[in-house]
Amino acid sequence: MTRSDLVTRLAERFSQLTQRDTEFAVKTILDAMSDALARGHRIEIRGFGSFSINRRPPRVGRNPRSGEQVTIPEKLVPHFKPGKALREAVDDRLSQDTSSD
Repeated sequence: MTRSDLVTRLAERFSQLTQRDTEFAVKTILDAMSDALARGHRIEIRGFGSFSINRRPPRVGRNPRSGEQVTIPEKLVPHFKPGKALREAVDDRLSQDTSSD
């Protein structure tokens, strides 16, 4: 699902909101989440999952073209851990899809 798919679905589900209001709401939520992660905060949405920042230590890699060693610097990357309800919902859906085959 893309951001525009999400906006469309929300606008359909909540008919009192215009497409523009829905776009603004989605943008505001995603911007707030991005800002919180950028400041090093953890985000937890009960029943869905949590977002946090993981540290990837520096390491030595290889340039695939030349084969020479390259130092890859430390990085901070976003990480998502699904909540129990989301894991169960996905597993149930997967079980239903495979049993209908």
